[in-house]
Amino acid sequence: MAQLLGDWKRDRRCAELGLEDVGQAFTLMGWVDRVRNMGGLLFVWLRDRSGIIQLVCDERHLDQATYQQAERLRQEYVLAVRGTVTRREAGAVNDKLRTGAIELQVKELKLLNEAATPPIYTDDGVEENEAVRLKYRYLDLRRPSMQRMLQLRSKTVNAIRGHMIAEGFVEVETPIMTKSTPEGARDFLVPSRLHPGKFYALPQSPQIYKQLLMLSGLDRYFQFAKCFRDEDSRADRQPEFTQLDLEMSFVNPADVQAVVEGAFAAVFDQVKGRPLPLPLPRMTWQEAMDSYGSDKPDLRFDMKISQLSDWAQGCGFSIFERAVDSGGIVCALKAPGAAAALSRKEMDALGEYVKTYHVKGLAWLALNQDGSQRSSFAKFITDDKMGQLLQRMDVQPGDALFMIADKKPTALVAMGQLRVKLGYQLGLVDEGRDELLWVTEFPLLEWNEEAQRFTAAHHPFTSPMEEDFHLMEEHPEQVRAKAYDLVYNGVEMGSGSIRIHSSDLQERMFRLLGFTHEEAWERFGFLLEAFKYGTPPHGGFAFGIDRLMMLLIGTDSLRDVIAFPKVQNASCLMMETPSTVSEEQLRQLHLKLL
Repeated sequence: MAQLLGDWKRDRRCAELGLEDVGQAFTLMGWVDRVRNMGGLLFVWLRDRSGIIQLVCDERHLDQATYQQAERLRQEYVLAVRGTVTRREAGAVNDKLRTGAIELQVKELKLLNEAATPPIYTDDGVEENEAVRLKYRYLDLRRPSMQRMLQLRSKTVNAIRGHMIAEGFVEVETPIMTKSTPEGARDFLVPSRLHPGKFYALPQSPQIYKQLLMLSGLDRYFQFAKCFRDEDSRADRQPEFTQLDLEMSFVNPADVQAVVEGAFAAVFDQVKGRPLPLPLPRMTWQEAMDSYGSDKPDLRFDMKISQLSDWAQGCGFSIFERAVDSGGIVCALKAPGAAAALSRKEMDALGEYVKTYHVKGLAWLALNQDGSQRSSFAKFITDDKMGQLLQRMDVQPGDALFMIADKKPTALVAMGQLRVKLGYQLGLVDEGRDELLWVTEFPLLEWNEEAQRFTAAHHPFTSPMEEDFHLMEEHPEQVRAKAYDLVYNGVEMGSGSIRIHSSDLQERMFRLLGFTHEEAWERFGFLLEAFKYGTPPHGGFAFGIDRLMMLLIGTDSLRDVIAFPKVQNASCLMMETPSTVSEEQLRQLHLKLL
């Protein structure tokens, strides 16, 4: 039967005791992790968020009622005990526990609550089905690894918050119920009872609010913002997520980047326990695409992409020649050690892999240690041209060469994906390294084939680079944005930009995106109106706290770093949401289900 706490108060957490506390009395509380009955002597592991301590219940030193109560203890029972810290005998020291050199000799105990047999184990050493873990997430969170994650997340957030406050930022909460916007991912919509037929939207980001805060004169704003996107879930995406959101007035990109770098340096110092060398390296978007085939390059291993279109002309291989003649490119990647590591079957499998990125195929050559070659295309190339190729790419015995011929963007993206796959397959990725960099000068616009119009590559409030203003109407595809992404070990951590602060330039941008003057004012009139009243130049950034935690902990799923995540189809197995609502609720909202 459960007992009440009464006047009992916890003195310490379980794993906060040490040898210095031997001989002292303490009151501890937590969950029973395991029980070992030695006949008249019970050893109980008591667990809380700090860790585990061993309790000793000796029948000789306890009254009969108390010992009988101790004999009833089972896994996950909630327990309060009073006792004295003693030193373990030398042969009984447990080096796997922080408290392995001590134990608590129990004098009194209270059974605060019993527990049914848990449907999952709360021990990190036992693998459980993820769906079952998420169904009973409150139990899953009792795992020591999950407890450490939540504490590390709190420490990370506080490190960032401390840095932002030290830099003169003001923390401001912006609304959760806001206005639906036409750009970006799908909005989660909230019907209004008081305004039939109208809807709020949950924010995909606080973008407009933070720009208005700059107009208000706040100067420097930040918040840990909850954001929502109605899109298909992936391992690195959730329908709701948390980001560090910031905005600054009277700044250029370098000013914003310096503040963000400082936040990451604070995390590295306080959480990882090592410095982050600053400033971080910079790379333009074009450089990243040309050399790595990705706007989020992983710099933990080498292997840059080379473009060989000049060599391919007249090489004798019609596939290469036709690609160049039609305005495409031939690009290549040298993979050290791949000739010895990969079989012919594995080489061919890589060819099928790159086809999923919309290229026609993959040509490959392996230079064996004895100087002989295996290749899918060498028989079409003259000896002279082959010699030029091997020399230009510095192919050494044991290396392999991979080549793609296609349209430039398509070929580079496919080769970039192949680079990452080979990096892991060949063990080239140094997973003990941390490589962060800024990717800058992104394209302002992207062409949307389905809509047959340009869309904003970042968002419609991003400023073009001044030197590209003259290209906006005649060559919009060439306009670069004052936009920048932070990349951490090949993962996009976040994006930012300098914003448009002029009504004229903002309307010009809306025209490029296909909005009429009337449409722009209907959807963004409040912003365009606000711009008339003295808007300072401003810019900002946002990065995902969940993604940062994923990298700090070393997992590949956001579900491992969020207390109560959604699954692949955006549902919560624990709360069984989304769920149906009553007809009366629908009637009040003026809604009818089809």
